Amino acid sequence: MSGNQGMESLIPIINRMQDAFTQLGVHMAIDLPQIAVVGGQSAGKSSVLENFVGKDFLPRGSGIVTRRPLILQLINGPTEYGEFLHCKGQKFMDFNSIMKEIEDETDRVTGSNKGISNLPINLRVYSPHVLNITLIDLPGLTKLAVGDQPTDIGEQIKDMIMTYICRETCLILAVTPANTDLATSDALMLAKSADPDGLRTIGVLTKLDLMDEGTDARDVLENKLLPLRRGYVGVVNRSQKDIEGRKDIKAAVAAERKFFLSHPAYRHMADRCGTTYLQKQLNAQLTNHIRETLPGLRDKLQRQLLSLEKEVEQYKYFRPDDPSIKTKAMLQMIQQLQQDFERAIEGSGSAAVNTLELSGGAKINRLFHERFPYEIVRMEFDEKELRREIAFAIRNIHGVRIGLFTPDRAFDMVSKAQIAKLKEPSLKLVDLVTAEMLSMCKDATGKMNRYPRLREETERIITTYIREKEQSCKDQIMMLIDCELAYMNTNHEDFIGFANAQSSTQNAEKTGRKLGNQVIRKGYMAIHNLGIMKGGSKDYWFVLTSESLSWFKDEEEKDKKYMLPLDGLKLRDIESSFMSRRHMFAIYNPEGRNVFKDFKTLDLSCESQDDVDSWKASFLRAGVYPEKSSSESQNGEGEERSSDAGLGSVDPQLERQVETIRNLVDSYMKIVTKTCRDLVPKIIMYLMINDSKNFINSELLANLYATGDTSSMMEESADEAVKREEMLRMYHACKEALKIIGDVSTATISTPTPRPVGGSDWLGGTSTSSYSQPQTSPGNLRKTGPPPVTRGPPPAPSSRPAPSVPGRPGGSAPPPPGRPGGGLPPPLIPSRR
Repeated sequence: MSGNQGMESLIPIINRMQDAFTQLGVHMAIDLPQIAVVGGQSAGKSSVLENFVGKDFLPRGSGIVTRRPLILQLINGPTEYGEFLHCKGQKFMDFNSIMKEIEDETDRVTGSNKGISNLPINLRVYSPHVLNITLIDLPGLTKLAVGDQPTDIGEQIKDMIMTYICRETCLILAVTPANTDLATSDALMLAKSADPDGLRTIGVLTKLDLMDEGTDARDVLENKLLPLRRGYVGVVNRSQKDIEGRKDIKAAVAAERKFFLSHPAYRHMADRCGTTYLQKQLNAQLTNHIRETLPGLRDKLQRQLLSLEKEVEQYKYFRPDDPSIKTKAMLQMIQQLQQDFERAIEGSGSAAVNTLELSGGAKINRLFHERFPYEIVRMEFDEKELRREIAFAIRNIHGVRIGLFTPDRAFDMVSKAQIAKLKEPSLKLVDLVTAEMLSMCKDATGKMNRYPRLREETERIITTYIREKEQSCKDQIMMLIDCELAYMNTNHEDFIGFANAQSSTQNAEKTGRKLGNQVIRKGYMAIHNLGIMKGGSKDYWFVLTSESLSWFKDEEEKDKKYMLPLDGLKLRDIESSFMSRRHMFAIYNPEGRNVFKDFKTLDLSCESQDDVDSWKASFLRAGVYPEKSSSESQNGEGEERSSDAGLGSVDPQLERQVETIRNLVDSYMKIVTKTCRDLVPKIIMYLMINDSKNFINSELLANLYATGDTSSMMEESADEAVKREEMLRMYHACKEALKIIGDVSTATISTPTPRPVGGSDWLGGTSTSSYSQPQTSPGNLRKTGPPPVTRGPPPAPSSRPAPSVPGRPGGSAPPPPGRPGGGLPPPLIPSRR
């Protein structure tokens, strides 16, 4: 496939980059721009496109020949053939058969009577001589409908063209025949509307050899008439006679070159005209585009290289059979485990802190100070049942006799029964802390995945130790509660004594909780049982104080929805609905009264169980206590009613004795509860948490060596070996890709973007006074030393040779005026020898 040598020179560069990126697994983001040809019918668009590719494959003829968009994808490959999207799997090895298939497919959709369609024909041409680039051959602009064409044919073709040339990655070749008036060029007008800045538009003048004798397009090609930012390129395509005579593209390019060198109006600019120069211009755009994508790719690769550096450092000199490396790796991992476990318990300001949920020491802290007090109160307080137990105890102690004094044995019996109930929440706390410790252990050993046997053995040793400590914690807590049961210290400084108990007012629990109306907690919760929600829920901002619960529209607390007094209210858990995953609880009045408007309960929910537990602990501080468990309340319900009926108003003296014992039990239980709330977390901290930390820091390594199988423990997993090899491959491929990008940067030359033409409108007029030509005549450039990119803007082309003027930096002499009248040049113009 003969033709575009400039494009072929870019192929090895792109292939090297493609190979490096493929090996690296990085997506190659060098999407080369599309090239679309726009112009009127029979302007020579298809010929321009063919000359760029260097092969005959497009239909030719008079009138409208291209009646469907042709999207031609050039793909670099080892063999040369064509493939159509509508003929998948069929390879066209001959370009004449490709041309025929284009004609047949066009007729199949549009008919044979000049009809058009915006349905594109997709052709892929594979060749070792092309870059991966997309060329678009578009139907020619027309005004009048012929044959089967619709009446609005002109507008349809314009809309079709605009869909392609408005893309930022599309270079526009605005093709205009030189034997027509350039000021009426629809191609230039369309290009202007799609590319107002003129950065993507190159003007192409065809049919220069068909101009009337005595006329030429010199002013246009010198960019003086209707100037473009990237200027114009003149080409001479093959005539229909040449095509029918099988004149190949090489001979046509040679004939074109001869035409420009021999024509008196164009020979001074022959090196800036013709198909070869147009190819150079387009190839320069491709090179620029490639270079513009390189900085982004380089940054991406450098970031990837930096991220790999630290991990690869330990792999560079790694030998799996080296025992010293295995020993060092074990010591490093155990050290890391010790640090991670310590940070998990004591807290850390590192970047790895969990931002989604409580974990480690923070979760244990919440268990100590929110969950445990809540569980204690939930087990302890049930006023009616407690009074009933006291009354039965007093009467059973007195027996058949009438008791004149309040028996202290009733106090002992009832108090011991209440103290024994503290075992369950205390042991439950140990279970919850153990579960969190095991979770921390699993997270900390997660970094040992590289050595699965080591991870399993480490996890087993730590888990066994934590389980041992769990049992010793439970034994110690049981002993603490047994000690409380063994001796009732009624001489405690905080105990009110019999005298004060008899004079105390009823309902001591309420006197103990009055805090003043201080704010206890704020936060969002959802209300579920409002009628207007129809089973849904809505979030509100809640403010809990010691006396009331208020909710607002949002955290600004401006739009208050309701304020609910807390006197006499209780709290209970409720099951979540099948539509919701939120965790729910309800506030209610034990006497069955409405809590909120016409609702007997206020159903609330939070996103997580942790939030629910925290709110429950806050309600506890406000005096809203949880209900007794349903099994306990059901067991004594019927008996309670009969006993209340038998105890209520029969014996006022018994009432006073019950109240006295109740006050004594309440006072003593506050002492015991305070002691348990203080000592149980301390026991757990001392016997389990601190001991586990010390064990990991001082004895874990010895236990691992005691197994006697350290070499097998330090065997890498198969996945880790693959990961190491992959990481080293990625590292070296990344370095190679960066080297190739550096080579591309030095092997290609960036062409600066032309300056805007005079005036804001690049098709705004024909005045040339404010425009300066970006390059001097090619003949003069070859005779001056400095390259064009190192000079300031040179003057416009002169009508006589003046070698010293273009070479002068800054151009001290004023530029000579343009040629008046468009006459012939003097005979002293340098010509090609």
